[in-house]
Amino acid sequence: MPYQKKYLPLILGVAIAAGIFIGGKLNFADSPQRLFTKNSKKDKLNRLIDYIDYDYVDDVNTDSIVDVTVNGILENLDPHSVYIPKEDMQRVSDNMKGDFVGIGIQFYTYKDSIAVIRTTEGGPSEKAGIKSGDRIVMANGDSLFGDKLNDGELLKKLKGTINSKVDLKVFRKGEPELLDFKLKRGKIPLKSVDAAYMLTDELGYIKINRFAESTYREFKKGLDELQSLGATEIALDLRDNPGGFLDIAVQIVDEFLEEDKLILFTKNKRGNTEKSFATDEGDFEDGKIYVLIDENSASASEIVAGALQDNDKGTIVGRRSYGKGLVQHEMDLGDGSAVRLTVSRYYTPTGRSIQRPYKKGHKDYYDEYFERIQSGELLDSEKIQVVDSLKYTTPKGKVVYGGGGIIPDVFVPIDNTMHNETLTFLQRRGFIGYFVFEELEKSRNIYQDVTKQDFIDSFEVDDDMVFAFQDYINVRTASKITFVAYHEEVKQYLKATLADQLYGNDAYQEILNQRDIMIDEVIELSVGEE
Repeated sequence: MPYQKKYLPLILGVAIAAGIFIGGKLNFADSPQRLFTKNSKKDKLNRLIDYIDYDYVDDVNTDSIVDVTVNGILENLDPHSVYIPKEDMQRVSDNMKGDFVGIGIQFYTYKDSIAVIRTTEGGPSEKAGIKSGDRIVMANGDSLFGDKLNDGELLKKLKGTINSKVDLKVFRKGEPELLDFKLKRGKIPLKSVDAAYMLTDELGYIKINRFAESTYREFKKGLDELQSLGATEIALDLRDNPGGFLDIAVQIVDEFLEEDKLILFTKNKRGNTEKSFATDEGDFEDGKIYVLIDENSASASEIVAGALQDNDKGTIVGRRSYGKGLVQHEMDLGDGSAVRLTVSRYYTPTGRSIQRPYKKGHKDYYDEYFERIQSGELLDSEKIQVVDSLKYTTPKGKVVYGGGGIIPDVFVPIDNTMHNETLTFLQRRGFIGYFVFEELEKSRNIYQDVTKQDFIDSFEVDDDMVFAFQDYINVRTASKITFVAYHEEVKQYLKATLADQLYGNDAYQEILNQRDIMIDEVIELSVGEE
């Protein structure tokens, strides 16, 4: 007995160690024969990284080596399996969650300070009294001005934990001294529904920019409001929508399809299939639906378009969509980073996969997308290449194709006046936004009593503003730009950007839609079907 007591701690220690070792090796797919075998592929990678860490002649950041290694592995998979470094995870998570914690402002890093473009309705800044045009110069004693600050550093100082306090010092034009504001950070929504308004007495319009956690709630709110205004038809705009959560797309489709209609099914490498069906919860099953797509509509956007097209519900309008039919699952890697790995393919109700081929590698995959553009496909539906072996038929006999995106029922070519290279360049570089901000700074008060709807319906940009913008651009760029060929289009962008900074993105979208040929086509289709 004394002998047993003496060695009891040792025996227990060995048992615990063995348990930890075995537990570390166990996973649900392991057989008893594999329990104590080594995975030479994993060991090789770990040994190499350790070898570099301990013996390499120079100091090396092995974290960066791991990042490169992970990206190298994913390069050999499909184009949509991606690595998200830990420094990007918060931004990516916020975007897909649909909100973040902050003070609720849209801002420019204008010249050397933070210039408030607009406060978020109901957010901490609006409640505290911060106004458009204010310059935030300090937060909790830290300077927020100077030419060395970038947007990332500024956001870190303005974001924080929920209900945390921040003291701001603000310069306001016309005030002799800096103003003090004390705020509590709160949840700030990242809108995924850009606009919801009536195009005609019966036709409502909803634009979705991505499928985030909050998208269905935003969409349903917009749909309910439009129905209360008399909408019996909906134009659902999914142009430039790269996708997002599959389940959110299914919820939105469910609003339009009758109970038990197949929305999509997914299949993994083991052949396991999961089907999603419509429920009896849809509030717009009897209404007409038009789905607007283009070459940048991908993933969840294509799920919506494909489900409705294959069920002979509504009309798909626009240009062939991107062609992404893969489903990703996010896996936390334990250090704040993550991998989004493709785990299955999705198929539309007729059984078609709309994923573009990627067997020749990532470069070839993305080059094929640009080849579509160069072929003239965006201008002529006859240039769309289809594969006869990937032909499918809907219940009512309509022919649809798999293998590379959703082909619309009604083709609308790209508008090269509103989407020309010069205007796209000026928009993306921020020139239009900066110019409009400076114009507002000269005379912001004149818009004080102008309602959003009055501005949309009645305000006109005059020629003087267009010429002033032209001079503004030519001072800041090497090449001389004139707007002779698209004078009216520039007016439309200036008016829309003014509306965005005064009233919000929904006003911006509504104004741009006034010169949108795809919107015009939908309105004509709606009138023609009455």
